[in-house]
Amino acid sequence: MGKMEYLGDPDCHFWLTRSMARSMGLNLSESLQAEQLHADDYAQMVARCRKCAHVRECQMWLANCLGEAARAPSFCIHRDMLNALKENQEREGKIE
Repeated sequence: MGKMEYLGDPDCHFWLTRSMARSMGLNLSESLQAEQLHADDYAQMVARCRKCAHVRECQMWLANCLGEAARAPSFCIHRDMLNALKENQEREGKIE
């Protein structure tokens, strides 16, 4: 029988995902509306966050984040996607 995988609380990880994006000046709802992010990708982000082993580090990083972060922290499971969204929005002049 396979090893059972622990999934964190969906509400907690929904907010961690949104908060990490917000700390970078990103609004995931606006990214969805602008079709820079698809609903399936957003759902997968929350699902991946629920499996992440760095919840404590994430919470501490968010609690200590002052101002807007230039990039997602290296431990963030979403760093590549969030960094790409930020680069796209900067290129389009939506954030500075």
